[in-house]
Amino acid sequence: MQRSSNRPEEAVPYVIVIGSEKGGTGKSTTAVHLAVALMKLGFRVGTIDLDARQGTLSAFVRNRASYAEQLGRGLELPKHRAIERSTSGERAAAEADEAGRLQDAFDDLADCHFVVVDTPGSDTYLCRLGHNRADTLITPLNDSFLDIGVLAQINRERREVEAPSVYSQLVWEQNNQRVVTGRPPIDWVVLRNRLAHIEARNMREISALLDLLAKRIGFRTAPGISERVVFRELFMKGLTALDLPHQAGGQARGQARGRDKGALETSSHAAARQEIQDLLSAIGLFESQPA
Repeated sequence: MQRSSNRPEEAVPYVIVIGSEKGGTGKSTTAVHLAVALMKLGFRVGTIDLDARQGTLSAFVRNRASYAEQLGRGLELPKHRAIERSTSGERAAAEADEAGRLQDAFDDLADCHFVVVDTPGSDTYLCRLGHNRADTLITPLNDSFLDIGVLAQINRERREVEAPSVYSQLVWEQNNQRVVTGRPPIDWVVLRNRLAHIEARNMREISALLDLLAKRIGFRTAPGISERVVFRELFMKGLTALDLPHQAGGQARGQARGRDKGALETSSHAAARQEIQDLLSAIGLFESQPA
C-alpha cells in the first residue's frame, strides 16, 4: 500500500502475505500484529494460515478467542481459515485440491477489507499460491548475513552478491504471473528486525547490501521489531502489544491484578507497541481508513 491507488476500498480484500524461507525471523509475530492492528483501525480482517501443520497463526486466533471469553469481554477477532496440504498422491490432483481450498477460503473472506496470509517456510505449491495472491508481500529479516541469504547468494568473505536466492526467484515468478494476468505487481517489503547483539560495522555492511539488493531484486525496506520477550509472553493469551493500553485501565486492570499481572503494560510493552506502529506507518497502513 505504498501508493494511494492501492487503498483497500478500491480492491477488497487487499491481501498481505507474510513470506520467507527461513524460520525464526518473526513471520507469525508480524502476521498477528498486522491483523490485530488493522482490526483496531476499524477494518474487517481475514487471516489464512497456509502453514497449518505448524499452525502458529491458527493457535494465536484460538488463544485470543479463549482469552476474550475468560475476560468476559470482547477482543477483535479475524475471520480465520487454515488450509491443509492435500493428501492426494497424484501431483496434479493435489495441486488442484489445494488451489480449490485456497479459493474457497478467499471466497469466504470476500467481505473483508484485508486478508493477512501466513505462509510456510518452505517452497510448496500452497506457498506459491499464497505469494501469487499478495498485493503486499512482507518478508521479515533479522539483520544478519545469514538471513540475507533468504534474498540472495552472498560471498561472505568479499561481502558481495553473487546471485538471487531461490526465494527471490519464487517471488519474481509469482510477480510475473500477476502482471501477465493484468494484476498490479507485488509491493515487496523487507522488514529489518533489529538484533541487540549486532555490531555497528556489520549493521553498516548489511545496510549497504540491502540497498544494493533492493535495487537489483525490487523490494523496499521498513523497520521491523527487536528481540522482545513480550511478544512471546502475550502470544499464549492471544494478545499483542497493541492490546495492552486497553488492558491497563479500568475494569481490565482489576482483572489483571487478580488473575493476570503479566497483562499490565510495562516500558518494554510500550516500546514493542511503538515498533509495531512504526512498522504499520512504514508500509502505509495508517494512511488508510475503512470504507
